[in-house]
Amino acid sequence: MITDWECLDLARSGDGAAWRTLYERHYVPLVKMTSCITGSFDAAQDLVQETFVRLLHCRLQHRSGNFHAFITTIAYRLALKENSRRRVRLRSRDCEVTDDTPSPLEKVIADETDRLVIHAIASLPVEQREVVALRFFSGHTYEEIADILEVPVGTVKSRIFYAIRNCQERLREKGILL
Repeated sequence: MITDWECLDLARSGDGAAWRTLYERHYVPLVKMTSCITGSFDAAQDLVQETFVRLLHCRLQHRSGNFHAFITTIAYRLALKENSRRRVRLRSRDCEVTDDTPSPLEKVIADETDRLVIHAIASLPVEQREVVALRFFSGHTYEEIADILEVPVGTVKSRIFYAIRNCQERLREKGILL
């Protein structure tokens, strides 16, 4: 299987299939992560497009690291810039996590649960919301998150712990958790 770094090299030399492979591997997790940070699905899609454009044109100093962490860092920083520009608070209705459950009843239940979870995440302080998005929506390790946010690993662990605890409290208030 071809690595993401190799796909990037091929894509830069004009290989459309390599570009599609990179896009298919990373688009959905990046949109989920950036939509949770910005609070807007539309803005997230634009930011991920911009991420891929920057990826195509950026100067790489090395290719030894984790590609997913590299591309997520680009998207994360773009999302932060977008938040600074727009100064918009995260709204749960703008950050939808889609569910492909075939049963209509299961879909309604899953959508409502997702909405309540996203609302709980949206009500977290920014520092906690960011680590939750990076950990649970983008699948990064604690070490990768620490590198992306430029904070110690212990800080990442602490923020995740308190974010989960705060979300659990909010979900208990809504009757989702016992």
